[in-house]
Order: sequence, then C-alpha cells, then structure tokens
Amino acid sequence: MQVIHFRNDVRRSGVDGRSLVSTARRLLGAVGESGALSLTLIGDEAMRALNRDYRGKDAPTDVLSFPMDGPEMPVAGERLLGDVVISVDTARRQAAEYDAPLQDEIYRLLIHGLLHLMGHDHVLADQRRAMELQERRLAEAIALPWPYAAKA
Repeated sequence: MQVIHFRNDVRRSGVDGRSLVSTARRLLGAVGESGALSLTLIGDEAMRALNRDYRGKDAPTDVLSFPMDGPEMPVAGERLLGDVVISVDTARRQAAEYDAPLQDEIYRLLIHGLLHLMGHDHVLADQRRAMELQERRLAEAIALPWPYAAKA
C-alpha cells in the first residue's frame, strides 16, 4: 500500500496538493514501489538552509531527496522510501523558463526526486542519460509533457 505523507509549507502556493499526492501514488506504482513517501513543499529560504546543511551549497535548489538507509525500515507496517522536498519558488521560476504550468514543473521535480530515492544519479554522463530516460518514461506514465524536448 502506498502512503504519501504530504506537507505544504508555502501559503497560497498555487499547487494542487490532492493532485500531487495522487500523481505521487501513480509514480510509485510506475516504479514498482509500495512504500511510504514523504513529500514536502517549501520556499527558497527553507530550501537554501537544507541545501547548505546537507550539501554544503549556500543557495536554494529545486528539489532535494533524502533516501532512507536500507530497504527494510518498516514503521507501523510501512516501508519508508525517504523524503522529497521541493522548492515552490524555484519551481515557479523554472516553469516560467519552460513556459509550463507550475503544477507540471512540480510533477517533473517529483519525478526527479523520486528517481534519486530509487538510487539514480546524474553526476556522470552515462548516469545522466540513464536518469533522463527514466524521467521521460515516468513523465509518459502520467501524461506529462517533457519540458526539455525543445532544448534537447
């Protein structure tokens, strides 16, 4: 059973939380996961603090993922996959760059964060290619237009 723990710390964010949770469930199904996911929306100030504290980068970023260590960490019968934290402020700027709706950009960042929880990375060129293939596959699974198509 998929459980999504959702929190939106951004007042008047413009993000449809119910749709986001529903989409997160569909994405978990598409990657074959049935565990629990924590999904949090924050602003740039809070994201900057997280990025500084956990990655040593004193700037906001669009999405951070915090995987749980080990596949067998049940809490109240749930397998915890980890946390995906998205900056609504950064997502809004990126959506404007892609001429995309904010909700779509939030979905794209959720896909990216979820893939990091699943162990994907994009440090090396071959990792980037593999991760982008998975991003596109998951975007198709939720009928999300791919914002990089015109730039690729």
